[in-house]
Amino acid sequence: MTVTIDNLDTTTTFADDWARWHHAREDGLRDPLGWLSLAGLHWLTDRPERLDGVPGTWWVTDEKVFVTAQPADRLDVEGDRIAGVRILEPGEGAPGVSVFNEERVLEVIRRSGQFAVRVHDPAAPTLVAFTGVPAYPADPRWVVTGRFTPFEQPRTVTTGAVVEGLEHHHPAAGVIEFRLGDSHEALLAFGTPDDLKVLFTDATSGITTYPAARSLAIGAVAADGTVTLDFNRAVNLPCAFTDYATCPVAPRENRLRAAVEAGEQDPRS
Repeated sequence: MTVTIDNLDTTTTFADDWARWHHAREDGLRDPLGWLSLAGLHWLTDRPERLDGVPGTWWVTDEKVFVTAQPADRLDVEGDRIAGVRILEPGEGAPGVSVFNEERVLEVIRRSGQFAVRVHDPAAPTLVAFTGVPAYPADPRWVVTGRFTPFEQPRTVTTGAVVEGLEHHHPAAGVIEFRLGDSHEALLAFGTPDDLKVLFTDATSGITTYPAARSLAIGAVAADGTVTLDFNRAVNLPCAFTDYATCPVAPRENRLRAAVEAGEQDPRS
């Protein structure tokens, strides 16, 4: 088959653009206090406890986290050294309250009404050993056009999580319908029409890709109601890399029948 220069240039540009995006994605994962720095996840109770490798004594009372520490424990919150008792109030599902412990960050989080201390450590084995994210080669065939149908009113969709007993609540804006080969598919889209994303699984999940979910940013809906789904840019959630994340699983409506052989693969397989 003869390939024209125009087609070759187009394909080369597509692959180069994807490579730049992929390298930027990997660079982001190298953040010294990012997701790959997670080195522990300690669930708190109403009984004061010492946590393995974590200074201070921690417990929960009246939906607040209490920590007792001495100055020698080197725990700092908002620039203040804890010397005695400090009360912390993380928001449900939100980024946690940061307690600094020298180079580490002890992130106090709330998930499904439960509280935990999540340890970010620049020396975490997952981060130290990170050499990149395996991915399928970029292929323009996996860029498809879909049609977005908004809900009359935004809905809240509840999904499970990779941690048993937790739930995630997502604002769902509507449904995206599209074709993958001979398969007609549909996905619930989260966010707003100005900034949509999806969580999905497909026939590769648990084989070559992470089983719980992958995420795909879609962006804004065009004026004619169409959206572009570039599955080459489907990414793993933090839980694909570490056991200390509390990621959602894909909603049951978002289980694609087709095998999406594009995007990031399972980094543990």
